[in-house]
Amino acid sequence: MSYFEELAFQYIDGEWRSGTGSWDIVDFNPYNGEKLASITVAGVAEIDQAYRAAERAQAAWGATNPYTRRLVFERALRIIDDREAELAAAITAECGGTALKAAFELHLVREFLREALHLALRAEGRILPSPDDTKENRLYRVPVGVVGVISPFNFPFLLSVKSVAPALALGNTVVLKPHQNTPICGGGLVAKVFEEAGLPAGVLNVVVTDIAEIGDALIEHPVPKVISFTGSDKVGRHVATVAAGHFKRTILELGGNSALIVLDDADLDYAVDAAVFSRFIHQGQVCMAANRVLVDRSVEQEFTEKFVAKVRSLKVGDPGDPATHIGPLIHAGQAEAIGALVEQAVADGATALVRGGAEGTLVSPSVLTGLKSDAAILGQEIFGPVALIIPFDGEEEAIRLANATPYGLSGAVHTGNVERGVRVAKRIDSGMIHVNDGTVHDEPIVPFGGEKASGVGRLNGDAMVDAFTTTKWISIQHGRTRFPF
Repeated sequence: MSYFEELAFQYIDGEWRSGTGSWDIVDFNPYNGEKLASITVAGVAEIDQAYRAAERAQAAWGATNPYTRRLVFERALRIIDDREAELAAAITAECGGTALKAAFELHLVREFLREALHLALRAEGRILPSPDDTKENRLYRVPVGVVGVISPFNFPFLLSVKSVAPALALGNTVVLKPHQNTPICGGGLVAKVFEEAGLPAGVLNVVVTDIAEIGDALIEHPVPKVISFTGSDKVGRHVATVAAGHFKRTILELGGNSALIVLDDADLDYAVDAAVFSRFIHQGQVCMAANRVLVDRSVEQEFTEKFVAKVRSLKVGDPGDPATHIGPLIHAGQAEAIGALVEQAVADGATALVRGGAEGTLVSPSVLTGLKSDAAILGQEIFGPVALIIPFDGEEEAIRLANATPYGLSGAVHTGNVERGVRVAKRIDSGMIHVNDGTVHDEPIVPFGGEKASGVGRLNGDAMVDAFTTTKWISIQHGRTRFPF
């Protein structure tokens, strides 16, 4: 039995069960259209059952010695090591991920599980002084309780684990809703790994459903105290609005429109390699991808020739072939949207140095230049294999162009002078930016998140303690307080 048959269920209170919703989510392989699974969606009743199970389980899990909680993550790591080939095959089948993408995702999953081992011990308290000599102030870091996690389709296993593991490590329980296009990699596999690792029933629950079935029940439910959402800024705005109306904290990791800046003293061959990877990894379906490649006009021609040559060398096709660089987009609708975006940009005056066609969900790369300053494509996230090359004259214009977007997630600056790169990087309105590297990076202990429409809050490392715990003040009066009446 494959993972797709075995895990095509809801996972609630330690049991795999069918949903009671009114329709089925059909899980397809985006490359060949093969039906992988059919899952009856969870209804509002299952959402309540999942949250109530998490609520019941939280007290015991939160009281579990953190050294004991760590053992679950140690076992989860061994399971992933033992089943790496099977997990990689599932990522390729459900996500259309190439061999490189699957390996990259599983590597980061392991890194975040290793960080969770340490995070379990980092909810440190403090003792603060008081103006009253006989009073003691203790600050405790305690779990928020129950966390709702909503994960996306592009790196579903990683981006579910990235919130689930630290929330669990810090003593919370979780209800996870994966994206409907990746219910197994984003949900079922996460539950399976933790179940086999010995996580108690109810501590992690997975509900496969859609807003069309449950409305805002996942966010409005009274049990969860924090909602961790990764996805588009459009949906993120809705999540934030609904959550705020119910006094829930949100962690929002949203879209991007990153710029990779090539200054006049950059190593052009290296910058080309960084830019091509940053734009086309996982078909461009990455929030940190370099949508815009900004190049100093003095090196524009040489850079562009090398960039175009490297893009033309990329192999498009079966993600199961280890030689493939670019596999399918997640569904046909996304492929059509990317084609329409390129057509509109060309109609508006852009020059296509490479004009990629589409065959089903396979979309070949496009490279556009000569865009007008008000071109619509410049201001939006492009979740597909389309690169924009934009010339600039000097640092000031590069900074202005890089910041001319409602997003602020990632970015990169290439230069022969590191401190010049840092100087430019400091002026880019983004949560993350990398000097002489690509735009796509994630490390377990470094705060991850964006500015502007790219999100609210940070994940990773100590930021996880802020995200998934709350501070409790307990004061102790060792003497006697004099009350005024």
